[in-house]
Amino acid sequence: MKIILIVIYLLLTVAGLVLMKMGGNSGTISIANKELTFGISLVSGLGFLCYICSFLLYTKIIMMFDLSYIVPLTTGIAQILTLIASYVIFKDEMSFQSVGGAIIVIIGILLMNYKR
Repeated sequence: MKIILIVIYLLLTVAGLVLMKMGGNSGTISIANKELTFGISLVSGLGFLCYICSFLLYTKIIMMFDLSYIVPLTTGIAQILTLIASYVIFKDEMSFQSVGGAIIVIIGILLMNYKR
């Protein structure tokens, strides 16, 4: 069950980032006639909702694991998944440095999980 929560968290995090970027705007906030208005595209709003849900799930996950273990693990995997998603969906360039950095992160994750 713990692993399923982590996978859902990672999917919501990456989906949130991708959808916010796809939406193409960061939202507008204005105050006029003593009213506060906030505008955001539907796709960005969906991304924002995914990201909020991932944060709420993350608070649950960090209570279930050692903090020194779960934060580097989930952060590293989220960064790699975001790198892959940006390459596949947005056709972002993958430089030698980004691939090298991802490899270093993967090695770090493997070392963290290596049982002696």
